[in-house]
Amino acid sequence: MEEKDCRDICDEIASISPYIRFVGVIGESGELRAYKRRQDLVPLLNEKNTQYQFSHIAIKTDLEGFFDKNLGEIEFVWEERKKVQTISFAIKKQRVWISIDKKVIRSEMLRIIDSCLPIVKKYS
Repeated sequence: MEEKDCRDICDEIASISPYIRFVGVIGESGELRAYKRRQDLVPLLNEKNTQYQFSHIAIKTDLEGFFDKNLGEIEFVWEERKKVQTISFAIKKQRVWISIDKKVIRSEMLRIIDSCLPIVKKYS
């Protein structure tokens, strides 16, 4: 995927909801290819922990591929944590990782997911 595509994905997804904190496209080896962060936002992870998170996502993506034949490819993963909610989408061997404010109600989360799916499919 081209760098411009990565930036376009981040821009398109970030515009979906004011509750989106961060959108990043993470490469096969955990590198951050492009990102968009909501203005005036204090990140929850420092730079080192952010890199660990992206490496973890890359490793999980690689391991999940073993089950694709039997279970089908992953369309998205939604995690609810104490301080934030995250969604990740697969685009080939890369991941689009999105963090969203914790206070968002489930119907808004589902709206965000439904709005992301056509964007992700466009680049898949």
